[in-house]
Amino acid sequence: MSYRASAALQSAVYACLSGDETITAPVFDAAPSGTLPETYVILGAEEVKDRSDAEDWGALHGFDVSVVSTAAGFLEAKQVAAAIAVALEDGDLPLSSGRLVWLKFLKGKARRTADGRQIDLRFRAQIAAQ
Repeated sequence: MSYRASAALQSAVYACLSGDETITAPVFDAAPSGTLPETYVILGAEEVKDRSDAEDWGALHGFDVSVVSTAAGFLEAKQVAAAIAVALEDGDLPLSSGRLVWLKFLKGKARRTADGRQIDLRFRAQIAAQ
């Protein structure tokens, strides 16, 4: 069983999203304090399942990325969410531990919250030993 690439995947996802010019909202690893931007991206929960074999380690990572917005309507949040999906699915994320075999979008959920709108995106990534 292996959880060894979890931090490497999180770092690569953060670097990909925060460095992508099409993502027009700031990206955070944790909810910022103080005055919040109108729309922002936050890295969320993760589940990891063992995918090791007899020869080496491997893991299947399910992780969330959320777009939080106080903008009127869902349009701005959906545009940011779409840019996130494209960046992660098209990106070749270099990992400091392990090798990304594939990464794909699984599902998304747009909802109203007490403070505005939120879109939760779920991704799955297969990671293997280098």
